Amino acid sequence: MLRKIRSQWFLLALAAVYLIGHAGTEHFAQIASKSWIRSGVLFTVMWAMGITLRPDAIRRSVRHPTASLLAIGMNMIGVPLLCLPAMWFLPTEYSGGLFVAGLVPCTLASASVWTRKAGGDDSIAMVTTVVTNLACIAVVPMGVQMVLAMHTRIPPLAQMEKLFWFVVLPLLLAQAMRRMGAAGWADRNKFRLAGAAQIGILTMVFIGAVVSQSYGDRLTWSNLDTVAMVAIAAVSVHLLAFGIAYGWAKLLHLPPGERSAIGIAGSQKTLMVGLQIAIDCGVSVLPMMIYHGGQLLCDTIIADRLKK
Repeated sequence: MLRKIRSQWFLLALAAVYLIGHAGTEHFAQIASKSWIRSGVLFTVMWAMGITLRPDAIRRSVRHPTASLLAIGMNMIGVPLLCLPAMWFLPTEYSGGLFVAGLVPCTLASASVWTRKAGGDDSIAMVTTVVTNLACIAVVPMGVQMVLAMHTRIPPLAQMEKLFWFVVLPLLLAQAMRRMGAAGWADRNKFRLAGAAQIGILTMVFIGAVVSQSYGDRLTWSNLDTVAMVAIAAVSVHLLAFGIAYGWAKLLHLPPGERSAIGIAGSQKTLMVGLQIAIDCGVSVLPMMIYHGGQLLCDTIIADRLKK
């Protein structure tokens, strides 16, 4: 039992931090409202994750791009489209939050880790991660403008500029530092950097829980059924995206290792960027949290089965 708790400590911490922020809105509202804190945390986390990315594995995938293109297409286009039907049966703040979860790029850490767990080709996951994160400066504002224009307070160009400074720039800076001699240090301190990134994510969840209260995102006994529907919708989108991507890879007669990478990288989403966009757009952060937790739990089971 204790071993299971240790292995899932991050998911438990996510839930605890969200509930604390949700309950302590009055005490922490002034701190959470400072945008420079959110931006600083986002920049730091993206840098910490980016400096551990090994570019040598990416070159292998670029030579045979079919698998990577399939994963990128599912992540950038397929998942947001799968989120749209939720607008028919979920309240606006939750359906908007789920769409943001589908719109943001592939996660920097877990896609490669879970691909390796499944015995897949992690170079595909790395290419998907890099491309979707670099492309998010255009994809995210365009998607938000087309679907959530009534909710967002940030013009598309301003959002593009913000994503460049706090998502793309730290990734580019991190990779430049690797090329300038920091690669060995980053590889030796990979677990410390991952721990720092997780603390940053928990900080963003806390801020998101506090800020989202002002948008009517309140957990009460009366809306537990709605939260359950959000959870079902988020997990369903992730599993559908995985199944569709894996199925297309199978139809194209790609090797099993590439199928696993396409399914995982094509369906996973990054929590950090999703929280920032949800806060900026004034929608609930809860769907992004549920999507992230659901992908970790589901893909753990899927990876074990694929490896066997």
